[in-house]
Amino acid sequence: MPKEKYRLQALLTIKARLKKKAEIALARALVELKQAKEKLEELEREKEEIIERWREARAEMKRDTAAGIAVKKGNVHVNFLRKLKEDEEAKQEEIEDQEQVIEDCENAVAAARREYIDAAKELQVMEKHKELWEKKVKAELTRREQKEMDELGGAIHQLRKWRGEKSNFEA
Repeated sequence: MPKEKYRLQALLTIKARLKKKAEIALARALVELKQAKEKLEELEREKEEIIERWREARAEMKRDTAAGIAVKKGNVHVNFLRKLKEDEEAKQEEIEDQEQVIEDCENAVAAARREYIDAAKELQVMEKHKELWEKKVKAELTRREQKEMDELGGAIHQLRKWRGEKSNFEA
């Protein structure tokens, strides 16, 4: 008797592939989130450097004004400080944009995680179904074999009875 084939094997294979794809998508989303957070940290470091340069330039300007510098040099200092403030504001805008990117990445990670969980559950359901199907097939095979053994035993018993032989248990 040929072994029965699981009819839903193709669906089980598809579910396994979907789980693998969801796993890959989740990993990519996590990598993107990590990169976005690293970029945010870099932007914040750059902003701190700009602020530090602004403080140093301000201190230098105070020293120069205390020493009595020319007006033209004072204007250069003021323009440089103004440019540093503009750079700081631009960097703050970049940071805010990056925070939005991080939020989007976190949403993408949550969605990918949900997809992965759903795919894993669907695969687990299909594997459990296959397991139960295999048990059912095995039980049916065992039942058929038992029925055949009972019939064979009954036929042997009848044959011995007709011949007049005694069974081993009656001796």
